[in-house]
Amino acid sequence: MRRNISLYLLLIIAVLASCKKEYDDVFDESPDDRINETLAAYNKTLISAPYGWKALVYPSALPNTAFGFYFKFDSTNRVEMFSDFDSLSAVTPKKSSFRLKSLQQPCLLFDTYSYIHVLCDPDASKNGGYYGKGLYADFEFSIDGVHGDTINLTGRLNGSKAIFVKATSQEAQDYYDKKRNWDFNQFSRFLTYFKLLTVGGNKYDINVDRLTREIRLTWISNNGVKTFATNYYYDPTGITFTTPFRDGALSIDGFYDVKWDVSLQRLTMKAGDNTAAITSAIRPQVLDRQAGQRWYNAAASTGSYWASLYGFHVDGVDDAYGVTKLDGYNFMFYYPLFRDGLDFSGILPDGLAYGPAFKPVFNTNGAVVFQDTQSGWGDIPENSLPAIRQILAKYLEREGFYFVQTGANTYDMVNARDARSWITWEK
Repeated sequence: MRRNISLYLLLIIAVLASCKKEYDDVFDESPDDRINETLAAYNKTLISAPYGWKALVYPSALPNTAFGFYFKFDSTNRVEMFSDFDSLSAVTPKKSSFRLKSLQQPCLLFDTYSYIHVLCDPDASKNGGYYGKGLYADFEFSIDGVHGDTINLTGRLNGSKAIFVKATSQEAQDYYDKKRNWDFNQFSRFLTYFKLLTVGGNKYDINVDRLTREIRLTWISNNGVKTFATNYYYDPTGITFTTPFRDGALSIDGFYDVKWDVSLQRLTMKAGDNTAAITSAIRPQVLDRQAGQRWYNAAASTGSYWASLYGFHVDGVDDAYGVTKLDGYNFMFYYPLFRDGLDFSGILPDGLAYGPAFKPVFNTNGAVVFQDTQSGWGDIPENSLPAIRQILAKYLEREGFYFVQTGANTYDMVNARDARSWITWEK
């Protein structure tokens, strides 16, 4: 019996030795050597692209929104880049250092603050995102793989997605020669809140959210009111829709050859096979006449209030009355039924709030008119009087305000006289 056991042990040892030899034959190099070779191969791929890389980054907070970049990596671990985040980064190259490192899998790290860091900057004023997290983007990426001229990556902290594609000579040169068409950014220079898109004989109310890069069209068809929404991203001559628009025989996959005429307040462009224009409008074709009442009831029914961080936008000027510069400023607010059946609106500083009181009237045309009650709340500091007087005068314009619901808990209050002033309320 002992002899049989010994034979079995010798057989097992022989088999294990055979497996080890086969294992050693397959992996002739150490794990460190293999990962270093992989990193070197990725590094060579990045720096050997003769015209750099165009890229799309999708922050996790805006998973359907693509921010465009251009990267040119070199052999000294430096990368030069452009970004379409704003008008400055779109035309001004910026350099950063980069590294390739193994962190359980091969990773691309952008070491120094650059345009790609803006999307994840914890200071929300830099990107319009969340304080502490920005847009939940990343500057360290795991490399998921290389497929032909494309590299797929995933952010290590927030899981944002990125796609790199080799750029052509013309695409790279257009960045450096500042020949890419960024004129769609001029949408923010319209003085009116409402805008109208005209394509052939068709007309659509158009709203653009430049942070989320979403376009929303609203129009009246034979079957009633219709809406369409799509995200967009920038390309060399304009913007491309992520979802093409269809209305009967009309088909639009983006806006190209965009041109801005500041004197006429008009954007002209090619939309599919058609010429198109976006112009100012005082009133939309489709007006939500119940929005003002919903806005009011949402706060009045719960004993809460609406807040605005930046006050009134007037004639192209954000915070036109300078409320954010007042001592101790926190936010503006509107508080329905605060006291004695009156609505209270004003400014909340570090101390006690102050401002005038109103009575709202909900007109059948959809506008909300605010009536002065010659009353108010709190002691208005001397240096705040000019701002309060301007705010009061704006509220009391006889045409009142249209309301536009922009989210579950956000509304824009738009001056009905000429649509050139508005304020954003949120709960």
